[in-house]
Formats: sequence, C-alpha cells, structure tokens
Amino acid sequence: MMTDEAKPLEEESTDTTPDPEELQKALEEQTGKAESHFANWQRAEADLANYKKRVDLEKQELATFANAMLLTGFLSVLDDMDRAFETVDPQLAKVTWIEGLQLIYKKMQSTLEAQGLSVIETLGESFDPKVHEAVMEMEGDEGKVIAEIQKGYRFRARVLRPAMVTVGRGKKAEEDTSEEDSSNA
Repeated sequence: MMTDEAKPLEEESTDTTPDPEELQKALEEQTGKAESHFANWQRAEADLANYKKRVDLEKQELATFANAMLLTGFLSVLDDMDRAFETVDPQLAKVTWIEGLQLIYKKMQSTLEAQGLSVIETLGESFDPKVHEAVMEMEGDEGKVIAEIQKGYRFRARVLRPAMVTVGRGKKAEEDTSEEDSSNA
C-alpha cells in the first residue's frame, strides 16, 4: 500500500529532474562568464606589467636628470679651474702645491667622465647648432668653428651645455677683389 505521503515525493522528484537543454544553456553561460573573467584578469596582469615598466623607466629618467643637474653644477668649477691653470705663471707651474691641484683637477675630470660627462669637440669642426652656440663671427673658414670661448659638455647623449664658439664667415670680399686686380695687371 502506498500512502499519500509517498505520492508527493514521487511527483516532486520527477519535477526537479533538470532538463539537459537548460543544463547546456547554464553551462554555456558560466563558460562565457569564466572566459570573460579570464580575459579581464589577463588585461589586468598586462596593465600591471606595463605599469611596472613605466615606473622603472621613470625612475631611471629621474636618476639621469638628477645626475645631469648635479654635473651641471660642477661645470662652473671646471671652467674656473681651467681659467686658473691657464693664468698660472710658468715659473710657478712646477710648484708642488700647484701640481697637486692639477692632479686633483685631473682626478675630478676622470671621475666625471666615468659618470658619462664628455667635452664637446669644437675647434675645426663644422658649426652644429645642436651642440654649439655661436657668439661671434670672424674671418675664417666658412661654417667652421675657429675659436672656443667656453667649453661645452654632454652627459651621455644629452647636451648639458652647448659650447660657446666663434664661427668663420669666410674671407673678406676686398681680399678677393684685390687678388683679382693683381692677377689682371
């Protein structure tokens, strides 16, 4: 004999049987959500890696800028020492304390060069406005640097201070015409 209580259990158990199509739809939905979450996670991971690279690059640039600013401060000291050694009387040049100062100066130069500081070549070079600052123009080879007024410096590839130079403008026209007159006579 079946009781009334058994019937409702049977009916409930048959009603709760999942439909395979519904299960397939639910599985596809969950798979789509999982793929979406996975793609979002991959983008977030790539964004984090790019952020870390950008921060490292900014740190390097900041350190380079700080070093460049520090080296710029030393340029006037180098200039002053250059001028001082140029004006030393030849008789005093062999005095030991002056030789000691020259050694200290050379050591300072080599230390700064080891950090990436270099002098910009000027004399005889073609004028380059990226690294030279023309302050005078004189008779001489046209477009060539004929005198250096103040040294220029680079820090690695960056110009810290352009070299102040005198640039040749060519020969005077009067000399050219006087040469022509003498050859015509």
